[in-house]
Amino acid sequence: MKLVIIIGPGAVGKMTVGQELSNITDFKLLHNHLFMEPIHNFFDVFISAEGQRLNTLFKQEIFEAVVNSDLPGMIYTSAMPFNKPPTVEYIKSVIELFESKNAFVCVVELYADLKVRLERNITENRLLNKPSKRNFGLERLQEHLCKMDSMYRYKANEDETLHENYLKIDNTNLSPNEVAIKIKKVFAL
Repeated sequence: MKLVIIIGPGAVGKMTVGQELSNITDFKLLHNHLFMEPIHNFFDVFISAEGQRLNTLFKQEIFEAVVNSDLPGMIYTSAMPFNKPPTVEYIKSVIELFESKNAFVCVVELYADLKVRLERNITENRLLNKPSKRNFGLERLQEHLCKMDSMYRYKANEDETLHENYLKIDNTNLSPNEVAIKIKKVFAL
């Protein structure tokens, strides 16, 4: 079993890179909006305690089922604010779960210029896979991305890593396929 965790700020390309990596590895992809979207029909995942509880519960059930399965691997994407301890601890708990079953875990941190991320924020693939983004309205969506950047630190400091198998990639000028190939090569997936 292998677990690839792809972290980074909004619209950096976590899901799209995950889709490409899934295509070249046959690992299953759990992008951060997969469960958030259906929950949004009932509760706000970001501010509602019940929405957050359901999102965590659904992901946990999938993690436990996957780590105990004969699947070759899984890709999980998540926004990762390094200055938000509960999120950091949650990612560490996912790592611990997989490592407790002797899975190989690696963490990939993506980062890109804000200008490029604002362009990516409104791409067809992103809006297709994340209806809550689509329904937000393009202007508000762009404002929200900038607001999150001002509130949180999404790029790790030089001495800050979440795992020994850690790779930082500036994907400002790289295609999702190029990034996926690099991840596959570096970690021999």
